[in-house]
Amino acid sequence: MLGLVFFWAFIDKLFGLGFATTVEKSWLAGGSPTTGFLTAGVHGPFAWFYNTLAGSAVVDWLFMMGLMLMGISLILGVGVRIAGYSGALLMFLMWTALLPPKNHPFLDEHIVYLIVLLGLAHVRAGRWYGLGKQWEKLPLVKKFPLLV
Repeated sequence: MLGLVFFWAFIDKLFGLGFATTVEKSWLAGGSPTTGFLTAGVHGPFAWFYNTLAGSAVVDWLFMMGLMLMGISLILGVGVRIAGYSGALLMFLMWTALLPPKNHPFLDEHIVYLIVLLGLAHVRAGRWYGLGKQWEKLPLVKKFPLLV
């Protein structure tokens, strides 16, 4: 399910399906998938840092490719370790962009997702609910165990 959350965010920002992103602001229409959140959405002690990243082509590409690859990885159960750690890093960064959280002194959904992602990476969940067992047998994965 968490893979669907990431992949859906990618699809909505790519095409502007009207859920979180309008067609006019979609990535395919020339919009920046990071500008809205990194300018108007952030607050707290690190807002200045995130504001400087808004609209950067490099940041847009990293964000979109991260959403897509983490989503596909978690949906299929392949590369769950690297997807889990990458997703946890993304959630941590998004959490720092929203300090302090609105409804709790330090906890919000980003920290919950971070913990779940670390858990998925640790137990290599794709081996039980996905293509992880087949993935682990590939020569490239055997050569680079981080891809498990």
